Amino acid sequence: MGQEEEAQSLALTPTWVVASVCLVIVAISLAAERLLHRLGKVLKFNGQEALFSALQRVKEELMILGFISFLLSVCQNLINRICIPESAARVMLPCIEESKAREDAAKLCKRKGEVPMLSEEALHQLHIFIFVLGVVHVLFCVTTLLLGGAKMRTWNKWEKEIQQGRIKEREKTPGWMKPSAVRWIIAFFKQFYNSVGKPDYQVLRSAFVLRHYPNRLDFDFHKYMVRALEHDFKEVVGISWYLWLFVIVFLLLNINGWHTYFWLSFLPLILLLIVGTKLEHISTRLAQEAAECSDEASGNPWTKPCKEHFWFSHPRAVLHLIHFILFQNSFEMAFFFWVLATYGFDSCIMENRSYALPRLAIGIIVQVLCSYSTLPLYAIVTHLLSRLARACCYWTVARSQHFETFDNIISPRITLVNSLYVPYF
Repeated sequence: MGQEEEAQSLALTPTWVVASVCLVIVAISLAAERLLHRLGKVLKFNGQEALFSALQRVKEELMILGFISFLLSVCQNLINRICIPESAARVMLPCIEESKAREDAAKLCKRKGEVPMLSEEALHQLHIFIFVLGVVHVLFCVTTLLLGGAKMRTWNKWEKEIQQGRIKEREKTPGWMKPSAVRWIIAFFKQFYNSVGKPDYQVLRSAFVLRHYPNRLDFDFHKYMVRALEHDFKEVVGISWYLWLFVIVFLLLNINGWHTYFWLSFLPLILLLIVGTKLEHISTRLAQEAAECSDEASGNPWTKPCKEHFWFSHPRAVLHLIHFILFQNSFEMAFFFWVLATYGFDSCIMENRSYALPRLAIGIIVQVLCSYSTLPLYAIVTHLLSRLARACCYWTVARSQHFETFDNIISPRITLVNSLYVPYF
């Protein structure tokens, strides 16, 4: 037995094997680093500062994951030497205990009548889980940006039609749609098929351009919204401390018989439906108010504070919820694929097959709906709302000195690219 353990050590491993493995790992690492560096240069060259900041946050998260992996590797022997009472090792198990687990206990802990707190195999599996979580989270972030960009491209078609003069008047809201309960029901279902309709986009765009750029009716509002989406994407990329706390709580409550993984998979879906309905309701309401404001030639301006449209008058709370939804969904998918690769589809951690398949379907639905519908909807509502509210409140005033300075000094191209940032409230 001792000879077998010694034969597995690095001292008795052929040097060409060690060198080959190191060569492959170093080559892949350097290629990934150069790819990210090149991508950052492209984003900087194109003036996409928000996406560049998002890329920097991704690098930071990868560094954190690498540091976690480093700590797990360095502290492996130390963790294996930590012993706990056998009775404590039987509490809050994710699966029913098997006798083999006790036979593999470390000799040091056996002498004390205890068991290892975390076996070498369990530590290795945890190591893999951290890696899978990082990879899946990055892939889901890329998917979010691609789906959001696909949604924006449909708005680009409307933008071209509007600039070509093919504008249709917005139809008046039917009387049966005016009750509050009916508007909320319509907002709930609208997020699934037409989160931002052409009439809504048209009236919101017109209100924005006429108030801020009355002499530039060819203002590229679509490019403005692309910048807004990139800015929001930067905010939802990283893994904040409270998200790591959520991971720890989930690992703590993943107890056999509780079906925590199954019930928790509904959390992002429920939150997404609530957030999507709220944003749809705000979008419709805002478009109607903007249309009324644009039609007025005199009278009292609309002075209702824009923050009151949101919960607790705090628009960024919605962005935090979207951030949590996207991360929690990527965490669910990472956990699913990790269990599938480590333990198999029929393992106790995967639980019943009737639970696993719905979880996978829910994860796909949440990712597509949030990326393609909810996040772009949030961008057009919040980044437009502050300026639109200001415009309607001061509808008799010409453009502010800030915009006049930009128009007189900076070229239209630079203005469009670099000044389309809307600060939060």
